[in-house]
Amino acid sequence: MRLSPRDNAFFDLFAASARNVRDGVQLLSEALASDADRPAIAVRLKEVEHQGDEHTHEIIRRVNSTFVTPFDREDIYRLAGGLDDVLDDVEAALDLMVLYRVGDLPSGVGDLADVLDRAADLTAEAMPRLRTASELSDYWIEVNRLENQADQDYRRLLARIFSGEYDALTVHKLKDVVDTMESAVDGFETVANIVEQIAIKES
Repeated sequence: MRLSPRDNAFFDLFAASARNVRDGVQLLSEALASDADRPAIAVRLKEVEHQGDEHTHEIIRRVNSTFVTPFDREDIYRLAGGLDDVLDDVEAALDLMVLYRVGDLPSGVGDLADVLDRAADLTAEAMPRLRTASELSDYWIEVNRLENQADQDYRRLLARIFSGEYDALTVHKLKDVVDTMESAVDGFETVANIVEQIAIKES
C-alpha cells in the first residue's frame, strides 16, 4: 500500500471521468437530429461508455491501493459510481432509440437534451476543482436548478406523448427514452449532491 500523505491523482481521474461523461452527452445530442445516423453514433457512444468504465475501475483500484485518500473512501466510491451511472443512462437512452427504431422525436426532447448538455458542461468544469470543493457552491446550486427545470420539461413531454398524437406502441417507446434521459439528469444532481457533501465534510 502507498504510504504517501495523499494521492492527488484522484482529482485527475475524476476530471477525466467527467469529461468522458460530457463526450457521451454530446453524442446523445448529436443523435437527436432527425437525419442523424443513430446506429453509428450509438457505436461511438458505446466506446465512450467503455472508457467510462475504465475510469471507474481505475478510481476503485486506486482507492484500494492508497493509504490516505484526499477525502472519504466512501465518498470516492459514490462519486465514481454517480458519474458512471449518468453515462450508463445516456448510453441507454440512445440504445433504446436504435433498438426501438424511433423516428422523429417530440420537440421537447431537445429541451431535455439541452439540460443534459449544460449539466455535463458544469460537471466537467467542476471536477478539476474538487481540491477546493468548498468553492463549488455555484456548481451544485445550478445543477439543482437544472434538475428542477428538467422535471418541468419532462412533465410537458409526458403530456405531449400521452396527448393522443401517437399510437400506443410509439407512446411506450418514447416514454422509455425520455424516462432514461430524465434519469440521467437526476444522476447529475446526485453527483452534485455528493460534491456538496464532500465540501461540508472537508470544511
